[in-house]
Amino acid sequence: MGNYVGDHAVVLGGSIGGSLAARMLADAYRKVTVVDRDELTGVTGPRRAIPQGHHIHALLARGKQILDEVFPGFTDELAAIGVPVGDFGTSLSWYFDGQMIKKAETGLVCVAAGRPLLEDRVRRRVRELDNVTYRERTDVLGLVASPDRSRIIGARVQPNTGGGAEEVLAADLVVDVTGRGSRTPRWLVELGYPQVEEEQVKMDLTYTTCDFHGPLPFDPIGDDIALIPVATPAIPRGAIFARLPDRYAISLTGVLGDRPPTDYKGFLAYVESLPVPEIYKSVRDAEPMGPPMSFHFPASIRRHYERMSRLPEGLLVMGDAACVFNPVYGQGMTVAAIESTVLRRHLAQGAPQPRAFFRDLSKVIDAPWDMSAGADLGFPGVQGRRTLKVRMGNAYIPRLQAAATADGTLSAAFLRAAGLVDPPQALMRPSIISRVLRGGRRPFDGPLNGGQQGREKA
Repeated sequence: MGNYVGDHAVVLGGSIGGSLAARMLADAYRKVTVVDRDELTGVTGPRRAIPQGHHIHALLARGKQILDEVFPGFTDELAAIGVPVGDFGTSLSWYFDGQMIKKAETGLVCVAAGRPLLEDRVRRRVRELDNVTYRERTDVLGLVASPDRSRIIGARVQPNTGGGAEEVLAADLVVDVTGRGSRTPRWLVELGYPQVEEEQVKMDLTYTTCDFHGPLPFDPIGDDIALIPVATPAIPRGAIFARLPDRYAISLTGVLGDRPPTDYKGFLAYVESLPVPEIYKSVRDAEPMGPPMSFHFPASIRRHYERMSRLPEGLLVMGDAACVFNPVYGQGMTVAAIESTVLRRHLAQGAPQPRAFFRDLSKVIDAPWDMSAGADLGFPGVQGRRTLKVRMGNAYIPRLQAAATADGTLSAAFLRAAGLVDPPQALMRPSIISRVLRGGRRPFDGPLNGGQQGREKA
């Protein structure tokens, strides 16, 4: 623990991505300070700065693996407090175009904790480190640069509790993990650096979530975790219906301006329009825990820091501050975890060099971006760049999903790629392609087909 590469690292943002960054930095810097504008201590519910916190969040399989690696016993700890845990291929029922893909063991563990609980448990682990401090209810006002502006040497912060004075946190390294609202692109321009190149995929998504008391009058989930009718171009209304530690929840998704209502009657009508009728049957007579909450997500945004012609030393960007994914695919927390392993690898070589770091960061963003942005671009009305790779993927993946309704090997292969454990290229192996071709184009049996399979799963 004595071989530090610097004295002080400052992390801007205290969510899962920021806390994981702090965990990695704690092994390389004598002191690590995490700055967040919200109150964090003891908070286990949605936070003011995280408007999407009310909605169901997924921790994909690779994210779970990393959390268990960084925090030994993490999944066991969650299971001990009642968090549902199961296999991604058997505890979740996945529907595409109204049909459920065949259940199959994947060996990948799903943890249905929800974002607030996951954040709290991660922060508890990080707080156990003697050299990490959280500065709560503190606003970040800007970066501090060296006189020649070649290096970031700190951050300007100020308590937001009233009456606190502005101060400078001097730092050898500043890591921006402030999320989708990151102001680093603007701050860099103000310091004389080029504008960060952005790539956007505009899908005009709206999430609306309602929580329900259990037990439900009718429960098709049982000891499993969720029913997930995924929105597709053929059936564009989607949902996640999940069993959480202390409740049941439905997050409805609408794209291209289709906005699931927040009035309860309208919410139930939207649920009834889903291609899996069991979901409506489950909640039509259930007791809601409160009114439905809505969150609008206009576009996925990828910021290409790796393409910058000039960068200051002493500044890194991670998490949603680097790439904001469509939340439907549940990639955000897991990609943040993967990025923390990139940071750890660079810290093992000494003080991180921004250009090399951003090149490696881009490589781990490529696969989840291609999968989520590509899927969104399968909707004709979504705006974005449709490359040959995107068009080929949107011709092939629906055929794979259709064949997977009768082929558990394909289900497992798809879920391993979607869980960011296997690369997307794994779906193009000759053995997988041959199974897709043998599966052919199965006729669409209508929306009740998926529901019937769901009933027969037990």
